[in-house]
Amino acid sequence: MNKEGLLLIISGPSGSGKGTVTRKLPEDVFALSISMTTRQKRGEEVDGKHYIFCTEEEFVKVREEGGLLEHASFSGNFYGTPVSYVKQKTLEGKNVVLEIEVVGALQVKEKYPEAVLIFLMPPTILELGKRLRDRGTESEDEIERRLRIAHEEMAELPKYDYLVINDDIEQALADIHAIVNVEGLKPFRGEGKVDRFYGNNVNS
Repeated sequence: MNKEGLLLIISGPSGSGKGTVTRKLPEDVFALSISMTTRQKRGEEVDGKHYIFCTEEEFVKVREEGGLLEHASFSGNFYGTPVSYVKQKTLEGKNVVLEIEVVGALQVKEKYPEAVLIFLMPPTILELGKRLRDRGTESEDEIERRLRIAHEEMAELPKYDYLVINDDIEQALADIHAIVNVEGLKPFRGEGKVDRFYGNNVNS
């Protein structure tokens, strides 16, 4: 029987290492969520791999039909997470990983209650500041702004299912694997197992 995968939402402060962690998750078990967007394709980007490219009319239609878990606009373009992609991959047995900001994560949880929310953070606020400065891509004012936002995001931590401290990336990955294993044992995810227990016919 093909075990249905989970929707994992990983969020946390800028500089917590979300992108690094998600890119290291094995592709045979995890699938990174692909956003639908109205912006133009860049360089060697592939439709259906990096993004699902569409027109504004197509995007609005999908949104109005309830086909997006979350959506936002940025620099004049629309972005959103299509429900169809998530359902397709989870039915294939993949754990779909959605790397998203805290506000969007909580929106998804409202529409998709079975989603698993993981908050990723460095061990200390000092380490977070160090990582932001080590990137060398933002001014000191921007770094201070990001640290203020990090404080606001931390206030939402009680709404998450799990907290992963990204002090050592291998340990953080191991923690995410452990979360997937634990979630798979929860009774509400075991409908097929109960059917087999009672001898009911289930797809295998």
